Amino acid sequence: MNPWQIAIIIFCVIMSAFFSATETAFSSFNKIRVKGLAEKGNKKAVLVLKLSDNYDKLISTILIGNNIVNLLASSMATLMFVELLTEPLNNNQDLISLISTLVLTVVILTFGEISPKTVAKKRPEGFTLFAAPLINFFVIIFTPISFLFRALQNLLNKMFKKDDEQGMTEDELISIIEEAEEEGDIDKEESTLIKSAIEFNDLEVGDIYTPRIDITAVPFNATRADVVEIFSESGYSRIPVYEGDLDNIVGILYYKDFYNRKFAKLDEIIKPVIYVAKSQKINELLKELQNKQLHLAVVMDEYGSTAGIVTLEDILEEIVGEIWDEHDEKIEEFKEVGEKEYIATGKANLSKVLDSLDIEPEEEPDVLTVNGWAMTELGKIPEEGDEFESFGLHVKVLKMDGRRVENIHITDVRPTSDEDEDTSEDENDKKEKEALEN
Repeated sequence: MNPWQIAIIIFCVIMSAFFSATETAFSSFNKIRVKGLAEKGNKKAVLVLKLSDNYDKLISTILIGNNIVNLLASSMATLMFVELLTEPLNNNQDLISLISTLVLTVVILTFGEISPKTVAKKRPEGFTLFAAPLINFFVIIFTPISFLFRALQNLLNKMFKKDDEQGMTEDELISIIEEAEEEGDIDKEESTLIKSAIEFNDLEVGDIYTPRIDITAVPFNATRADVVEIFSESGYSRIPVYEGDLDNIVGILYYKDFYNRKFAKLDEIIKPVIYVAKSQKINELLKELQNKQLHLAVVMDEYGSTAGIVTLEDILEEIVGEIWDEHDEKIEEFKEVGEKEYIATGKANLSKVLDSLDIEPEEEPDVLTVNGWAMTELGKIPEEGDEFESFGLHVKVLKMDGRRVENIHITDVRPTSDEDEDTSEDENDKKEKEALEN
C-alpha cells in the first residue's frame, strides 16, 4: 500500500470538509456582526464582506474545489483498494469498485460533509474569518473556470427567467426579526419596535382612532370659564371645537393659543381641521399632518358623520408604544393578574389583546375593541357578571360604565400540550375499555 495514496486521500477529505464548512458558514453568517468587526479594523472581516458581496463567484469556487478534491479522493481510493484486494478477491474488479465506493462515500459524508457543516453552522462568523484568506486564494486561482460556469449560469437564467421575481415579503422579514430576537441578537423592545415599523404601512385610521363617545370637545359658543374648566379636567393640550353638535367640528383649540391670547374670540384662535376616512392609511395621514403642521384629524364614517378623532400621538404610538406625559393617568389596558388570568379594559384593542395571548384567529375580528367584542359575543348590551367563551378564552364582565364595558376578566382555558397528551391517553383508554366490554 502506497503511503502517498493515503496522504492524498486524507488531504482531499480535509479540503472537502473545508469547502463544505465554508459554504455553510458564508450562507448563514450574521453580516451585521462581521460588519461591526470590519468597522473596528479587522482585515479578515473586511475580506469576508468582500467575498460575500460576490456570492455567485464564491459559491462557484467552492463547488469547483469540492468536486476536484472529491474526484481525486475517489481515484486514489480506487487505486488503493485495487492493490489491497486484488488477490483476496481473485481480481473481482466490480466488487473492488463497490467496496471502494462504499467506504469513500461513508468517509466523505461523515468527515467531508455532515460534520464540518454542523460545526460551521454553530459558529458561522468565526469560521468565515478563519476561512476567508484561503478561500480568497482559491477564488483567484479558479477565476477562469468559475467565469465559464457563471457565463453558463447567466445563459440559463436568461432562458428560464421568472416573469414575477419577488423580493422579501413582509412575513419573511418579520420571521427574520423574530429569529434574531430568539438568538439574542436584538432584545424584545427592539424587536417590537422594528416589527411595528414594518407593519406600519398596513394600518388604517379605523384601527387606531378614538371613537366619538370618548371625544372631549367644546361648543363654539362656550364661555372662557367653560373652556378653562374643560382644559383643566381633561388635561389635553388640543381640543376640537364644534358648532351645533359633534358632526360639525369647525376647528381645533390649542391650550397655548387660548392662554396666550386671553382677549381673543374662539373663531380667531382655533386652527383648521382636516377630515379623513376610516380606510385611509395612517402613513399617508402622517405625511398630511406633517405637511399641514397639524396634530389632529376628524374621522368621518360612511354617512358623513363624525366617527371619532385621530391624533399625531395615536399614529406615533403604533411604532414606539404608549406615550405618556405628566398630565396623563397611566392606565394598563391589558395586564396579567394570575396564572393564565388577565384583566382588560373595554377600550383595549382586541387584536393587541389576542396578540399578547399568542392567538391568531383565522379571520380578523369585525370589531376593534374589547367592548365591541363583548357586545358581539353576547348579542346585547353587556351587564356585570355576563360570561362568554371565544378563541379558547373564558371572559367575564367585571364592571360597566353606563352602556360600555369598563373591565373584563379573561381566563385562558386552552389546553396545554401536556393536557392534550393526557386527554388523548384518556380517550385511548376509554376506547380500549369499550372494546374489551364488547
